[in-house]
Amino acid sequence: MRNSFNIIKIDDPEEKEEIVSEVLLDLPEWFGLPESIKRYIEDSRQLPLWVARNDKETIGFIVLSESSKETGELYCMGIKKAYHRMGIGKQLYIALEQYAKSRYKYLQVKTVDEGHYKEYDQTVAFYKNLGFSKLEVFPTLCDEWNPCLIMIKAL
Repeated sequence: MRNSFNIIKIDDPEEKEEIVSEVLLDLPEWFGLPESIKRYIEDSRQLPLWVARNDKETIGFIVLSESSKETGELYCMGIKKAYHRMGIGKQLYIALEQYAKSRYKYLQVKTVDEGHYKEYDQTVAFYKNLGFSKLEVFPTLCDEWNPCLIMIKAL
């Protein structure tokens, strides 16, 4: 059944690499820069990662990093396009947040600010629905075409 999936924390670095690579390659609208994809794949090998699977098919993942001793960061998240808007991202986030609550006071996420790309407007709305608030926009942190929005949430 397409709507049935499990969320599992993955510890094996090679498996993490395969998961992140497979999902990000399905999302060129969000992850279109090869050097960024490579960095996400490499970094995710050593970070806490949860995967959503449907009958052993990888359909999405979420990765947690640490910004400071008090703040965790939703480092990277991806759900294959065929599975968008099915609640999978929310369930992955809930697993990450449960883990993060025992370690951090806050969570943050960096994304592209609203008003530039339809896909990122959807991403910002998703984070707002999870309880994140806009903290600050850095117009040129990434580059001038992708103003970096930092969103935060108290745990």
